[in-house]
Amino acid sequence: MTAAHERWTTRYHLAPHTGWLNDPNGLCQFHGTYHVFYQADPSWPAPGKKGWGHFASRDLVSWEDLGEALVPSIPEDKDGAYSGSALVVHGGAPDGRDLMRLYYTGNVKYEGDHIHTGRDANEVMVTSEDGLSFSEKQVLLRPEDYPSDLTRHVRDPFVWEQDGCYYMMLGARRADDVGDVLLYESTDAVAWTYRGRIESERPFGYMWECPNVIQLDGHDYLVVCPQGLPSGEARWQNVYQAGYFPLPQSVLDTQVVDESCFVELDYGFDFYAPQVFRDERDRCILIGWMGMPDADYTSAPDGLAWCHCLTVPREVSVGKDGLLCQWPVTEIDGLRGFSQPVDPAVGAILPHHYADIELEGIEGDLELGLDGALELSFSAGAGQLSMAFVDERAAAGRTERILPLESLHDLRVLIDGSTVEIYANHGAAVLSTRWFPTVDTLLVTMHATCERACSWEMGGEAPRA
Repeated sequence: MTAAHERWTTRYHLAPHTGWLNDPNGLCQFHGTYHVFYQADPSWPAPGKKGWGHFASRDLVSWEDLGEALVPSIPEDKDGAYSGSALVVHGGAPDGRDLMRLYYTGNVKYEGDHIHTGRDANEVMVTSEDGLSFSEKQVLLRPEDYPSDLTRHVRDPFVWEQDGCYYMMLGARRADDVGDVLLYESTDAVAWTYRGRIESERPFGYMWECPNVIQLDGHDYLVVCPQGLPSGEARWQNVYQAGYFPLPQSVLDTQVVDESCFVELDYGFDFYAPQVFRDERDRCILIGWMGMPDADYTSAPDGLAWCHCLTVPREVSVGKDGLLCQWPVTEIDGLRGFSQPVDPAVGAILPHHYADIELEGIEGDLELGLDGALELSFSAGAGQLSMAFVDERAAAGRTERILPLESLHDLRVLIDGSTVEIYANHGAAVLSTRWFPTVDTLLVTMHATCERACSWEMGGEAPRA
């Protein structure tokens, strides 16, 4: 490993040692242990077929790599075990203990355009009594079980229990190239019946990927990743988006949503395919992929042998305006070590790129620099927060992202090797990006007026598959 590659290694963000990582899958807490599965291609950069990698933890900060949990092995998933979710069935195991069910899309490709022909998407289930070993695969839904007005793109089952019944969401692309979400119901989480769909009043992208539902404070939020939205100066700046609709009705009601109500979850360069789950403390926790499909920038510069990582686990809450807020789970605070103030006159120097920076009581404009390579700036007059790269070597093709923001009261920045997560106004707005520092020490500069500015060195050591 080169010195640069060592500098870019993450400590508390989950990443593979070699190969490719994308969507988080099957997030759950089972028998007290947190499980994070993810889309994995260990053969990358050589062509390969995706399966599920697997990490586990008792505390959300110390993780064990459990290798590959699912690989393509049946005709219905011969070209990949694609994304999906987990359902913990309480008392569902033969011994009366809880049972883990994993649901995923089995990908099959034939000759064709792979949109309207040449592809099958099958929804497949496996079960586990211990979270380590898995049953034989059971195919639950095939293309003939989907509405007839769809293309061959139907995927990413998200399954949950509500009021004694089970429900499944699937992301879909219609034949008229409009995205929506399909809803199925079941009494046993095995046999599924089509219930209806959630769609937008006007076309809003050609495909809605990775659907989730967040249910907080008596309200339902539909999380989706629309593909095909036109990029703007301060919205939809990535090639694909990840966000949510605050639903006017229960998610169980087939309904039409107002696309103008769509809210982006993260304005950074590297955030996609988030998934949520409830843990045993009843927290709603979100983890996203710190990557972007089909991006024109790289996450593996200089021959890096691994590509992409996941965000830290974020607790989701509802703000006073009814919109969602995200904040690193409190367990992340336990990684804080030596602290020092960030002085507006001299800044701060940390020995490595593993840091947690907090600014509180911000007044007026702000400029925060990292290594002179990545600059955060807030303009009260313009009403926006900007994250801009000024060093192409660290950017690896990234340029600038802009977040509309009327005011800025506080800011938290997590830095972990080649990752940066930025939380504004206690997580009311978030920006996440990869970056690739060119020096060993971390230089923090600040021009701002605030009540408190502090940095911590961050410990921890995430496993690398």
